[in-house]
Amino acid sequence: MVLEDEPVLFDLLHDLLGFEGYSVSKPDKFENLLEELRSERPDAVLMDVNLKGANGLDLLAKIRADEDLKDTFVLISSGLDYRQESLQRGADDFLMKPYMPDDLVKILKTKLDD
Repeated sequence: MVLEDEPVLFDLLHDLLGFEGYSVSKPDKFENLLEELRSERPDAVLMDVNLKGANGLDLLAKIRADEDLKDTFVLISSGLDYRQESLQRGADDFLMKPYMPDDLVKILKTKLDD
């Protein structure tokens, strides 16, 4: 699942990941993301820190505290360097925007295709 509220960036990620063979979904609404994740049960979440009506780092803490979601692979991305804070809060990895598409694909292949 891609939690990105910028439509152009979401479309680019959707196309890139689809080309690589991944099924990509996005939430219907950004107001109740935890419920969306519980319903969808994605293998991985690519999440921006700053989302409409939500903070990715706060959502990450909720994911890690949720019994059904705690083992979900979470990759945080941001235009600001939240690497250390993201990893401390339980992110599996962090990508600083702008990043090369190959960097994203490499992380996903390493973590999901085992």
